[in-house]
Amino acid sequence: MQTIELLAPAKNLECGIAAIDHGADAVYIGAERFGARVAAGNSVEDIAELCRYAHRFDAKVYVTVNTIVYDDELVATQQLIGRLADAGVDAILVQDMGIMKMNDALCYEGHHSSLCFHASTQTDNRTIEKVRWLHSLGFCRIVLARELSIDEIRAIHEAVPDVELEVFVHGALCVSYSGVCYASQYSFGRSANRGACAQFCRLKFDLQDSDGRMIEQGRHLLSLKDMCRIDSLEELMAAGVSSLKIEGRLKDVYYVKNVVAAYSQRLNEIIDLHPDKYCRSSLGRCTYTFTPNLKKTFNRGFTDYFLHGRQPDIVSFDTPKAIGEYVGKVKEIRGGSFNVAGTASFANGDGLCYFYVQGGRDTAKNYVLEGFRVNKVVNNRLFPLKMPEHLRPGMALYRNNDQQFERLLDKPSAERKIEVDMILETVEGGLCLTMADAGGNTMATATVPLEYQKAQKPQYQNMSTQLSKLGGTPYTCREVVVRNHVDECFVPSSVLTDLRRRVTALKAARKKETEIAENVKKELVPMPKEYRDYPYLYNIANKEAKAFYEQQGLKNVQSAFELSPLPPNKHHVAPLLMQCRHCLRYTLGYCVKHGGRKPQWHEPLSLVLPNGKRFRLQFDCQQCQMNIYAE
Repeated sequence: MQTIELLAPAKNLECGIAAIDHGADAVYIGAERFGARVAAGNSVEDIAELCRYAHRFDAKVYVTVNTIVYDDELVATQQLIGRLADAGVDAILVQDMGIMKMNDALCYEGHHSSLCFHASTQTDNRTIEKVRWLHSLGFCRIVLARELSIDEIRAIHEAVPDVELEVFVHGALCVSYSGVCYASQYSFGRSANRGACAQFCRLKFDLQDSDGRMIEQGRHLLSLKDMCRIDSLEELMAAGVSSLKIEGRLKDVYYVKNVVAAYSQRLNEIIDLHPDKYCRSSLGRCTYTFTPNLKKTFNRGFTDYFLHGRQPDIVSFDTPKAIGEYVGKVKEIRGGSFNVAGTASFANGDGLCYFYVQGGRDTAKNYVLEGFRVNKVVNNRLFPLKMPEHLRPGMALYRNNDQQFERLLDKPSAERKIEVDMILETVEGGLCLTMADAGGNTMATATVPLEYQKAQKPQYQNMSTQLSKLGGTPYTCREVVVRNHVDECFVPSSVLTDLRRRVTALKAARKKETEIAENVKKELVPMPKEYRDYPYLYNIANKEAKAFYEQQGLKNVQSAFELSPLPPNKHHVAPLLMQCRHCLRYTLGYCVKHGGRKPQWHEPLSLVLPNGKRFRLQFDCQQCQMNIYAE
C-alpha cells in the first residue's frame, strides 16, 4: 500500500488550520527566521498550536529553515530548531549543509533526537546522484526540482527507492533551478537563498543579439505561467512520488482553501478507484460548502511545465500578473457602463482585466494588461468606478477577483471528520471502550471499573446514543459495537459519557510517533561534483558548511555568492546567475534540435533591462539548458 500525502502551504496559523480543514495531509510553514519567504514568518507558539491541531488528524507539520545561514546566525539557528522540535513539528526543510553538520548537537537533553530532515528544493535536486547522496547523509525526504519530467522522477525513484520523493504540483514557478539563482542578489542586493527574492524573472526585458539587433522588446521573457498538475496526480503517484506539494506560502486563505480542496477531492477520487494500492497519510474526509475552481484563484495561466517534455507555452510574455478566468467579450460601451457577451454573472466589487495593444500597433508583442474594479452591476450591465481608458467592444475580458466566490470562502467552508467505530466490551473488573478507525485500527482505549448489574431492559439504544455523541470533536461515529453481552447490563449514562470523552481526548493528544523517521545515516556515497566550474553554487555561507564540504572531499571551497566578490573562474567569464530549463531559443521557435527554424541573429544574445543592465545568454544544448550570466 502506497501512502500519499497532499502537502499544503501556510502563510500563518489561520492558513495552516484552513489547509487541514480542507483536506491537507501535511502543512509546511515558516518560522520566525531562516525561511525562504521572509514575509511569511511565524512564532514558535503559533507553530506549536498548528501541530496540536494537525496531529488530531494524524496530519503533519513541516517547518522551512531553508535559507543559507551566516556564521553569526548558527547559534540562533540551532536554538530555533531545538524549540521547533519541542513544539512537536514533524520535520525541518533544510538547504544549508551547515545545519546537517550541527545535527548531532541538536540532540542535547530535552530535545527530540529523531527529528526528520527534508532536503529542500533549494538544494537543487535534479539527478539520481544528488538524491542518492543526500539520502546517504540522513535526509528522509528529497524535494525534487520543479523542472523534472515524469520519466526523470520515475528513474530517481527506481534508483533510490527508500527515500521519500516530494514533487510540486501547483503554484508559482521559478525560472531558474531553485537554490542556484543569484540574479536578485546581483541586481538588487536581495538574496533568493536568504528568502528575499526581488522577482527578477518577472521583469520586462529586451532581447538583443550581439550586433544590437532587437529580437523582442519590452516583454516578460522569463516570467513563467503557474504550475497545475491536477490531471497528472495518478501518473505522479505511479512514478513513486509520496508527497504532492502545493506552492504558496505568501498566498492568502482563499487560495489555500480553494486549491487544497480541489486537489484533495481529486486525490480521493483516485484512491477510491484503487483502494488496495493507495491511501492518504492522514485521517478524515472533508465536506465542502463550495465547489472548488482553480480558475477562480490567483494564477498566471496554467502549465504542467516539463512533466511531459518540453512545451512551447510555459511562459507568460505579456504579463506576470494574475489574469483569472475568461468571462466573455465586451459587447457594448455606453457612457460610463458596458455589457458583456457571455454566460458569466457578475457582482459588485469584481476585479476584471483585459489586454490592449500599446501604441495602437496590432502585434502581440505590445500587449498590456489593464485591470479595473466593478462598482455596480445592474442586470448584465457593469458600471466601473471609472471607465477603463482602453476598453473597446470585442475585447476579451477576464475576471481575476470573484466577489461571490470569496464570500463563500469567507464563511466556514469545510468540515473534516474522522469516521470511527466505538466498541464497548467488558474486561476483568470493568468496562472498556475502544475507538477504532474505519480500517479497524485502534486509535484510543479507555477503561473504568464497574460492578455489573442486570438491566431490566436492553441497553443498546442508550449506549449507542451516548457513545455516538461526537459533536465538537474531529470524529463522526460510523457504528457502535457492543460485545460480551454488555448491553444486557445496566451502565449509567454518566459512565458512558466519561468513557467517550476519555477516548476522544486521548486520540486528540497523541502524536503519531510511530511514523517519526529517525535520521539514520546510510552508507555514505560520494558527493556529486556538478559545480566544478562555479563552486559558489554550493552556497557555503558558514564555517559548519565549509567543514561539511571539506569532509565530503570538496577541494575548491568557495564562499557563497552573497558573501564576497567572486574570483575569476577557469573560463574567465562573468558570474553564472541562473540555470534554466526554460529556453528562449526553443520558445521563440528557433531550436533546430527540436525542429525549429534556423535563427538569423548573431549570438550571444542578451537580455537588457530598461536601466541598460545586460545579461548574456548561453544555450547549453548538451544539457538542454539556458544559462544566464552577468555582463
